[in-house]
Parts: sequence; C-alpha cells; structure tokens
Amino acid sequence: MKAFKVTGKINKPRLATAFVKEILADKSAHAVEKVYCEIGSKHRVKRHHIKIISSEEISADQIENPILKKIVSGE
Repeated sequence: MKAFKVTGKINKPRLATAFVKEILADKSAHAVEKVYCEIGSKHRVKRHHIKIISSEEISADQIENPILKKIVSGE
C-alpha cells in the first residue's frame, strides 16, 4: 500500500470548504474514489459537489497522520 495526499474542495450551496486527506491505496485513482466515499458518507455531500484538485503519492516521512505513519512504517 502507498500513501496519497488528496486535496480538494466541497462546493455546496451553504458550504464551501477545502480539505486535505491522507489515504492508503494502491493507485491514485483508488485514493480519489476512497475520498469520494468517505466525504460523501460523513458529510452527506454528493459527488458532483466535490472537486478533487490533486492526488499525489507521499513518502513515509511526509505523512502527518500518526496512525497511517505506523501502518506504512510497519511498526
């Protein structure tokens, strides 16, 4: 598994906010799909209201989430 940093925006009529999510996935496309699923279920946002700006692979030392860092490093 690789770590990806996905950045984007939520554009709903009464809500406009940016987000950055760190996700474990095999490919960049899988990471984007996982972000759509998580944000849609937690915040009740439809996919057409979510705009993905970038999805990039990050190394283990760039990960900020402590749980993902432990998983990637194998501790």
